[in-house]
Amino acid sequence: MSEKKPLGRRADYFYFQPISTRWSDNDIYGHVNNVIYYSYFDSVANHFLINEGGLDIHAGDIIGLVVNSGCSYHKPLAYPEKLHGALRVNKLGNSSVEYGLAIFREGEDAAAAEGYFTHVFVDRQSRRPTPIPEKLRAALAEAATN
Repeated sequence: MSEKKPLGRRADYFYFQPISTRWSDNDIYGHVNNVIYYSYFDSVANHFLINEGGLDIHAGDIIGLVVNSGCSYHKPLAYPEKLHGALRVNKLGNSSVEYGLAIFREGEDAAAAEGYFTHVFVDRQSRRPTPIPEKLRAALAEAATN
């Protein structure tokens, strides 16, 4: 049997973004539904790409497509809690990046959920992989864990 991995801490992450839960995030069981966490992750990553990396999501030549993802849920969350989404870069390639992501309850140091996803950057028109532009690569490299 493998040892249980310790929960991620805020210090394990580079970039943070506040998240406001919504009434519709709760499911019939009274907690944030599992699919909503992926929405939170996507919002945090794209906020970083746009604001720190200069990604032009509307008219830029490249876009990021998610090709792989996963999430581990540690603690239930529910509306109307205040949360923080967190991001780090686990692996940076020529045209792809794997993010480490987490959701923290406001005021708590241990992650309520941790996940990852991989973006492959592609040409907007051809949808073929393309190298990550320098400004974006620099922002991602700064967020990389070593």
